[in-house]
Amino acid sequence: MKTALVVVDLQNDFCAGPVVTARYRGAPGTLQRATTNAARAVDLARLAGTEVVFVRFLGDVEHQRPSWRRRDRVLGKQPKCRTGSWGAEFHKVAPAAGERVFTKYACFDAFLAHGFGQYLRRRRIGHLVLAGVYADVCVDSTARTAFQKGFHLTVLTDCTTALHRSDEETLRFMETVYGARTTTHDRPASWTRFAEEDEWSPPEASKAASAGPR
Repeated sequence: MKTALVVVDLQNDFCAGPVVTARYRGAPGTLQRATTNAARAVDLARLAGTEVVFVRFLGDVEHQRPSWRRRDRVLGKQPKCRTGSWGAEFHKVAPAAGERVFTKYACFDAFLAHGFGQYLRRRRIGHLVLAGVYADVCVDSTARTAFQKGFHLTVLTDCTTALHRSDEETLRFMETVYGARTTTHDRPASWTRFAEEDEWSPPEASKAASAGPR
């Protein structure tokens, strides 16, 4: 089975600067450690020959749906990661030649980025390793859909952090509900491949099976 490291929203507006200072309430240094470790995980994946896929967010008003605009208006939120802005640029990482970048337009779930799920199926990737921010928002949204589509999941616990909940609660939820494995970036042998080949079938096959009698 093929593995891909999916790097979620490592962008300046989510990782550094005044926007983050106003929002993030985690322990001092946690976010910076998580983003640094995520960048290291990218290097380790490349060394191991594991595919790296980047997902980024663009939050311009013109990309927002009515419910998103209403929420921002009610809560006084400003658009983040505007197209062409410093805030939308990648933080501590940069896609290498040939690595794919998928864009989410004012949404959380990577599977809502055009072509993301199709690309994984085409590449016959069945194991997703998640790193990036935030664990309880975009990482969780992506993990939830991935699990339901039949992908195996690993979350790099030192490469993410939660925004609204505790890190421990968020990671425990993903372990319990999605069956996600958890490990740290500095143990690449535990996440750059998925050993249980006999327990895996491609997401396409799982989808076909689920279409049968209920």
